Amino acid sequence: MGAVRKVATYLGLGADEHYDESYDYEDDVENEESEEWHASASERAARRWRSIAEPSRIVMLTPRKYNDAPTIGRHFREGQAVIMDVNGMSTAEATRMVDFAAGLAYGCDGRIERIAEKVFLLAPADVEVTTG
Repeated sequence: MGAVRKVATYLGLGADEHYDESYDYEDDVENEESEEWHASASERAARRWRSIAEPSRIVMLTPRKYNDAPTIGRHFREGQAVIMDVNGMSTAEATRMVDFAAGLAYGCDGRIERIAEKVFLLAPADVEVTTG
């Protein structure tokens, strides 16, 4: 085969080649198993997030030290919006806490927004925040 024909075939411009190999149906079994795994993952996520029928809650927290971060994370992972006021913290600890909260929001598909100086809103993915 000439160089031009090889390049044309590589780019999909040449003649179609036919394959005589049969299709392997064992891959379909693996796909079914992965679908079951995805279903169990979605079931785990459904258990983690609250149902639509429950009333929405907003939790206001004023952490005093960085060791209070697990409390913020627990409320946020339960699907509650969290207002975090870091006014009572030193600048270094407040920066660490905001960095933690930003990572938490990113990791859980939520978002973080500054609503006042040193006051932040952590909103889960299912909470819509509008400004007006």
